[in-house]
Amino acid sequence: MNKICSVVIALLLLVIAGGVYKFIFQGSASAGTDGRLAIHLTTGERDLVLTEMRAFLASIQQVTTGITADDMQLVAAAARKSGKAAQAAVPGTLVGKLPIAFKKLGFDTHARFDQLALDAEEFGDSDHALLQLSTLMENCVACHAAYSFSLSGE
Repeated sequence: MNKICSVVIALLLLVIAGGVYKFIFQGSASAGTDGRLAIHLTTGERDLVLTEMRAFLASIQQVTTGITADDMQLVAAAARKSGKAAQAAVPGTLVGKLPIAFKKLGFDTHARFDQLALDAEEFGDSDHALLQLSTLMENCVACHAAYSFSLSGE
C-alpha cells in the first residue's frame, strides 16, 4: 500500500510539474511561418494584447510630445498610463498562454514605463527621459521581432 501511495504521489507531482512548465514557461505557442514564435490566442485575448500594445504606442507618443515641450508632468502622466497598474486587466488564463520570454518583456516594459514616470517627476530631465524611452522601445522592437499571434480554436 505504501508503495502504491508513493507511485501515485510521484505521478501527481509529474503532472503538476508539467502544468507548471506549460503555464509558466512554454505557454501556448509554436514556430510561426515567418520565423517568429506564434502565440495562440482566442480572438478576445488577441484583441486585449493588441489593445495594450496600442496603449503603449499612445503613451510613447505623449511621452515624446512631453519631451519636446520640456513638460515632464506630461511625460510622467503618459508613462504612468502604461506602467504596472495597466497589467491588472490581463486575466491569468491569458498570462498562462504567453511564453516566459514574452512575459518577461511585458513585465519589464511596464516597469520601464513606471521608472520613466518616476524619473521624469524627480529629475525633470528631458535628455534622461529620452534615453529611458529609447531603452524602453528596445523591448517593443524585440517583442515584435520575436512574436506574432495566431488565432486558436475558440
